[in-house]
Amino acid sequence: MLVAGNCFILPAVIIVAALAWLYVHFGGLPAASAILYGVKPVVIAVVLQALWGLGRTAVRTKFLGFVGACSMVAAFLGLHPLLLLLLAGSVVCLTRIRASRLPVSTRSFWAAPLAVATTTATSFTLGSLFLVFLKIGAVVFGSGYVLLAFLHADLVVHRGWLTDSQLIDAVAVGQLTPGPVFTTATFIGYLLGVVRGSVVATIGIFAPAFLLVAASGPLIPRIRRSNVAAAFLDGVNVGSLALMAKVSWQLGRTSLVDAVTLGLAIVSTVALFRWRLNSVWLILVGGMAGLLARAVHHGL
Repeated sequence: MLVAGNCFILPAVIIVAALAWLYVHFGGLPAASAILYGVKPVVIAVVLQALWGLGRTAVRTKFLGFVGACSMVAAFLGLHPLLLLLLAGSVVCLTRIRASRLPVSTRSFWAAPLAVATTTATSFTLGSLFLVFLKIGAVVFGSGYVLLAFLHADLVVHRGWLTDSQLIDAVAVGQLTPGPVFTTATFIGYLLGVVRGSVVATIGIFAPAFLLVAASGPLIPRIRRSNVAAAFLDGVNVGSLALMAKVSWQLGRTSLVDAVTLGLAIVSTVALFRWRLNSVWLILVGGMAGLLARAVHHGL
């Protein structure tokens, strides 16, 4: 999927960088604020649609549903996203080993543990920005929307570099481009470090993907043959859904602030699920609805 989408990455990054410049210089203007006011509820609906679609694929058994529910509780209790994914994958993996009584030799497929990199630093530098996005690009798993959980944990909660409102603005801008959700990094990098920050964040988040795709070729046949690997990935999938659910709730609280935004979210959700409308059109409609709502408000 990454290779197929490469032709969209550079144009999308350029578009997002341009939108980031507009956001920084004109985001405080009434018109721009009104557009974002209407777009944010639509973005919440888009994330919910992705969550539902992935859930139908990932939660294939009652046990996976149970692990997903436990993961959601752990996510809301503040467990680090990477540790949550590791635990969810390990639980499903170990349970399947016990149930199938696999040979010891196959149990060691995932012997190398993942490292949970955490830091208490809150000061911003370009070097720390690069390392944050390099880590996120290396460990984020599943749908691109899982990225939101890592961004929220690292940049909003842990470091305090962004607010919830700025994060959902970044996601909204990323939805306007034809490229992957990862282009959100370009927008965030510009907010934090202007042009240099935008370049650093973009390189940081995309570099691991290209390197890992090149290096994983010889591992693919082995992964496909391993029941243990499949079980671990099943657990990581449901853990990813839990992270998406948590961040959807948190960003929804920031975006759904009144009856208008709640109505936009509901209408967008119905349109996505029932008529499968393209999310780009819904975002444009949301922006126009935001402008109309602002005009009506000031006209009263």
